[in-house]
Amino acid sequence: MQNPFEEKIKQLRSGEIAQLEVKHDDFFMFREAWQQQEDRKFFRGIADLNGNIIYVYDTTIV
Repeated sequence: MQNPFEEKIKQLRSGEIAQLEVKHDDFFMFREAWQQQEDRKFFRGIADLNGNIIYVYDTTIV
């Protein structure tokens, strides 16, 4: 079974979507897909309410 966040990460990277909201309960599933990305340092998480995180793809991060 493929992790549903793999496709969302690809869409975020390509600019197809501007941000990706990860609910608190889905974080570990997202993390599993995120850790496999070679460019994971460009995914910036912004804390939201109730433990949710909004991710953006930002290549200006060093």
